[in-house]
Amino acid sequence: MQEIKARIDGRSRRSLFRDLTSLGYRTSFTHTGRYYTLADLPEFDELGLWFYRDVGFSRAGTLKHTIAIQVEAAPEGRTHSELHHVLRVRLHNTLLGLIRDGHIGRDQLGRVHLYVSADSERAAQQVKRRRELTATRAEALRAPTKEEVVEVLVETLRAAPEVPEPGLVAKRLAARGIRLEPRHVEQVFEQHGLAAGKKTAARSSTPSRR
Repeated sequence: MQEIKARIDGRSRRSLFRDLTSLGYRTSFTHTGRYYTLADLPEFDELGLWFYRDVGFSRAGTLKHTIAIQVEAAPEGRTHSELHHVLRVRLHNTLLGLIRDGHIGRDQLGRVHLYVSADSERAAQQVKRRRELTATRAEALRAPTKEEVVEVLVETLRAAPEVPEPGLVAKRLAARGIRLEPRHVEQVFEQHGLAAGKKTAARSSTPSRR
């Protein structure tokens, strides 16, 4: 507002707000709402956000409304770090205020807080979804056990003379009740110098002559 007043001399603050209202404007959800833009300038992304340098604007308007909508819309809720990454502002006090006023809820998930809908049924769905995602990620990131490594190598040898694609090995193992991701198979291949499309050692070696 100080910049606007400096460029339009002789207009009071109240008059400038009337002018902005007639034009249509938005206030930033960052910087405690100190920045203004014309309503038709922001090109909002899929989250309803638009940033000009470090100044953020939201379809929802204020920071409180923006956080509440981001939390409500997320199928798996949102952690503090996720919200901070998206909104690029400090959130602790605002989050506490939203919880206190009953606009969002909070659930403990391991060592972090998960912010969820104020509606208990919606919140339960979000917590369930988050736990499922956490379990899936943990499974994908773990290293194969010794027994699983043996199974991968056995299945690879069965596909001789060529090393099959990791996805095919994972699919064949799944048919036998052994659940591994293709990336797990890739780990085993890397550890044992295998590459899809290459000849397996069992079939590629030249028979010795007697």
